Amino acid sequence: MNNINLPPITKNLLIINIIFFGATWLFQSQGIINLDQYLSVFYFGSPFFKPWQPLTYMFMHGSIAHIFFNMFALYSFGTILESRWGGKKFLLFYLITALGALGLQWAVQTYEIYHSVGHLIANVSSYVPTSSAQNELLSGIYFGPMLGASGAIFGLLVAFGMLYPNAELMILFIPVPVKAKYIIPIYILIELSLGIASIKGDSIAHYAHLGGALIGFILVKIWKDKKDNFYTYYE
Repeated sequence: MNNINLPPITKNLLIINIIFFGATWLFQSQGIINLDQYLSVFYFGSPFFKPWQPLTYMFMHGSIAHIFFNMFALYSFGTILESRWGGKKFLLFYLITALGALGLQWAVQTYEIYHSVGHLIANVSSYVPTSSAQNELLSGIYFGPMLGASGAIFGLLVAFGMLYPNAELMILFIPVPVKAKYIIPIYILIELSLGIASIKGDSIAHYAHLGGALIGFILVKIWKDKKDNFYTYYE
């Protein structure tokens, strides 16, 4: 795997993400514009939502650690999957899983709003919350943007685990390699647990990660079930 050349879609995705991150940092440090406000994605009912955000959000990152780990995963797994699928199918997979991640996150947020106030708020600016907890919930949903490639990355993780279940991965803080078919399901269960727990102060969009993973699983199953000889399931 280490000898695989960097294919074009993976390479361009890496470049685009780095350009977005660099531009965001440069423009904000110079006081020119805060790109997070325009290119990250807000809840569709937010006054800050723009129609291009569902596409641009997946190229935005909030910190060096955030972009480093996402791009390292994109390089590690994207290189292998693009070499297997080809550029067009890999790009389609990447974009669909990123949009699926956003879709599940929005669905959960919509449920949280309805569960909290009993109806969907059309104009949050005129709504008066009845408690501090409700105010925190609504403020977080309507005025907190989501950004990052993590939804697509989780899709890549699941696809890799399905197609190469016996591949051994080195994981931080684990001194021995672990097969993908063991570690990736555990990782997904951890995300599910954290999403359900809704720990106060946790700003990670766990349901977006799960959405990318779910769509990734569905796509691999659909493509495999077409019995295309290009795919060899469970190598």
